[in-house]
Amino acid sequence: MKRTILAAAVALVAGLGFAPAASADGCYICTSGSPCAQCRYSGSDSQAERKKCQDAGCKIGGTKSCSTAANIKTCRASLDAPGWRHAGFDAILAPVAAR
Repeated sequence: MKRTILAAAVALVAGLGFAPAASADGCYICTSGSPCAQCRYSGSDSQAERKKCQDAGCKIGGTKSCSTAANIKTCRASLDAPGWRHAGFDAILAPVAAR
């Protein structure tokens, strides 16, 4: 029994050592008339990130946590191409961070 608990503790600690760093991404609420329902930004909420979302066509109405529903149209502040993308494709389209 002690070996099982010890093995579980070691596995838990080892797993935590390889966990990716938490990102501080968020989303802006895009009001009606915008091509998307939310605009995802990376890092902290700043004027530069707001400008990128506005350039993507988002009329910012506030901030919120990002929805991952497939039917939510999502603009990306970090992508150069303006327009919307389905949130389900974010993982495919987002640049891969160097590890």
